[in-house]
Amino acid sequence: MAQHPKVVSFRRSSEGPFEEHINENSPLIRPRTSGEVDVDSIYKTVSPLDSEDWDGDDDEEESKSSFFMFLLTLGGLGLQIGWSVETSNGSPYLLSLGLSKSMLALVWIAGPLSGALVQPYVGMKSDNCRISWGRRRPFIIGGAAATIMCLMVLAWAREIMSGFLGIFGADPESWGVRTSVMCFAILFVYVLDFAINVIQAAIRAYIVDVAPTHQQETANAWMIRASGVGNIMGYLAGNANLPAYFPWLGDSQFKCLCAIASFIMALTVGISCMAVSERDPHYAGPVTQQDGLLNFFKSLARSVRSLPEQIRRVCEVQFFAWIGWFPFLFYITTYIGEIYSEPFFERDPNMSDEKITEILEEGTRLGARALLIFSLTTFAASVFLPFIIPPTYSAPVPHPTTPMTPMTPTTPHSLSASGYFSIKEPSRTRPSKSLSGRLVAYGEALQIKSLTLRRSWFLSHIIFAALMALTFVVRSTLAATILVGMIGLPWALTNWAPFALISSEISKRDAMRRGLIRPRDREAAIVAAAEDDASESGADQAGVVLGIHNVAIAAPQVIATLVSSVIFKMLQKPRGTPGDNSVAWVLRFGGCCAIVAAWLTLRVGEEKEDDSDFSRRRRPS
Repeated sequence: MAQHPKVVSFRRSSEGPFEEHINENSPLIRPRTSGEVDVDSIYKTVSPLDSEDWDGDDDEEESKSSFFMFLLTLGGLGLQIGWSVETSNGSPYLLSLGLSKSMLALVWIAGPLSGALVQPYVGMKSDNCRISWGRRRPFIIGGAAATIMCLMVLAWAREIMSGFLGIFGADPESWGVRTSVMCFAILFVYVLDFAINVIQAAIRAYIVDVAPTHQQETANAWMIRASGVGNIMGYLAGNANLPAYFPWLGDSQFKCLCAIASFIMALTVGISCMAVSERDPHYAGPVTQQDGLLNFFKSLARSVRSLPEQIRRVCEVQFFAWIGWFPFLFYITTYIGEIYSEPFFERDPNMSDEKITEILEEGTRLGARALLIFSLTTFAASVFLPFIIPPTYSAPVPHPTTPMTPMTPTTPHSLSASGYFSIKEPSRTRPSKSLSGRLVAYGEALQIKSLTLRRSWFLSHIIFAALMALTFVVRSTLAATILVGMIGLPWALTNWAPFALISSEISKRDAMRRGLIRPRDREAAIVAAAEDDASESGADQAGVVLGIHNVAIAAPQVIATLVSSVIFKMLQKPRGTPGDNSVAWVLRFGGCCAIVAAWLTLRVGEEKEDDSDFSRRRRPS
């Protein structure tokens, strides 16, 4: 094969492009001194599109079909069902084992704790995984297997511990056996949270690695749809009398739910991992993390300091946004229950404990129905919003000899660019009369051109804050149910926008390293080179970034728990006493944090269309 000299091109908008050929005989090649920015190496155009002797990854930034996106994100459906079983039925199950409510609060701290520790660790480990399966699939499969095992053990905790201790002659009804059962169940709640965080971290990074740069928003939208379907299925199953329909799965609702969730998780994760392959991990670059717990924390701290600016700002928004979302997610059923019970307590402030419990349980059921409506609204929004919000990136031009994969409805031929990077030149032709072409045309007709993803995220914070302020005037369960249903709209954007923005940034930087995109001019190359620390420390790889992002979600949950406890301590009234609005004030506190998040969202980089400044690159003829 003929050897071609490497090409270094600098594009200047005022002077036009020029090229400079460099080889081993070129004079005056000056070595780089310590700390100097190597702009030339950042701005090289050697890639699978330009050179016949390319030795690296030769994947193209092609558009993927909707069916491909469905298969890629299918594992999110099983993951969400597992989450919904734990969050909606875990507390009643643990209380049925004899656990007190004060201990229950300590048990559920496992969620944010595992999210803050496990996801960054799994992210770093998967970034450095180089086995033939890929970087993410081993962790997805391992996490799914551990989650299934934990769900089944947790559901049968009483029988397992009673049977084991019965071998030694222990009475199943004795205090020691009951305490052992509770401790065993608590242990596996923590193990379950850790296992779920493993699969969650790996699935998110899997999507970033596999989906093309210009379809990261589309892929994350499909992930939210899959999660929405999982949520709806979980809530519907929770409201059915499963032991009556599936007695062979167990004699309790929780046992049946865990068995169904385990089956669906195994099915969806298995299909996704078998149908969608990853790039060869050997082209992913050198390993950046050393073994050992201390080295992990050092590497994590270094990665946090080296985060790209766009990702850092998204994490700042998430920190305050999740201080607001945590009270809503954990206390909204209690809020509706208190609204329902208020008239009963006013009429009879001295009712018995049994009657109070009966009224509060009915209010909790109304709250669960409101959450079902909330899930339906979230799913509807996740389907509709990607059609009206224009995508950040457009599809690249396929090579003339390469058939183009059908585009999804949310990937029209509109032009857009991001910051200082550019994608290959988009198509200038009109959409064809084929089905995919008609879908593109319909998608463009629905879009609100001025509504970028960042602006939509900003509006979601404002909407959430406004809806939390409405708790001052809501007095009926119907109004509260409508309020909860409307919150499904900002919740859909909260689960889509930040992940899409971060995923696009990660994928864009990875594509630049692989030669699929490049800085649009020399000044942009200097900005890119200034962030070399992120690449050298692995702080712009999917696993690390998404792990740090999850810390920005998990840590504020602990803060929200502490602040909520203070508010409850100050305002909560005795059980059965009318006029208790402590939960409403906790929700209003969350609305105030959403205002801060909205202000910080304005600092997130805006994606702006700039057709005239594209760095166009074509495959040699």
